[in-house]
Amino acid sequence: YGGLMALVQKDMKSLVAYSSVSHMGLIMLALFSLNVEATEGALYQMLNHGLSTGALFLAVGVLYERTHTRLIADHGGLAARMPVFAGFFLLVMLSSAGLPGLNGFVGEILCFYGVFAADKLLAVLSVSTAVLSAAYLLWLYRRVMHGPVKVPGGATLRDLGLRELACFVPIVVLIFYMGLFPGTFLRKMDAAVSRHIETVTIKSRTAAVRPGPAPSGPVGAIPEGMER
Repeated sequence: YGGLMALVQKDMKSLVAYSSVSHMGLIMLALFSLNVEATEGALYQMLNHGLSTGALFLAVGVLYERTHTRLIADHGGLAARMPVFAGFFLLVMLSSAGLPGLNGFVGEILCFYGVFAADKLLAVLSVSTAVLSAAYLLWLYRRVMHGPVKVPGGATLRDLGLRELACFVPIVVLIFYMGLFPGTFLRKMDAAVSRHIETVTIKSRTAAVRPGPAPSGPVGAIPEGMER
């Protein structure tokens, strides 16, 4: 639902917001799969979401600060005017879409693997998250970065400054690091996630076999106060 809503948005900020809803749906599905792979994938995807979606909102803010509009139809041809920004924008979008080698891929593949182990039908349906994500993000990039320049003053737009680069560069470094070396984070989750799954599983089984309270008094007796 979040992916389909993102496809029809006219405002860049709304599109990123609905993409966030879509990714959160996959995270919740993975958490309720109650296995180690899905839970670690959900936790990792929460970290990825903070980087990728945060960077997307930052990119939208950079454009709005220069053009004073967030409407997709008002933009176009910005890659030729702002090549450095276009490169960073493409990287964070591919990260959000789950490109192998970037952080989003690791979290998504773990979520899909764990959900498939729990329920194959839900796993097949959840893949729509990745498919729609690639669709609306790449379509957004094409409309904003390619084609004719539409925004007034687009020919004179300045590229990223030092302050903006200081915000984007650490995010991109983490995107690559988390995509190439996920074990740095996943190993720290193993013990806590295993204990969590074990605790939930034991409590669920205990609740399933726990007998109900035995009735007090002889069988068929009318409870006190109900004689009338």
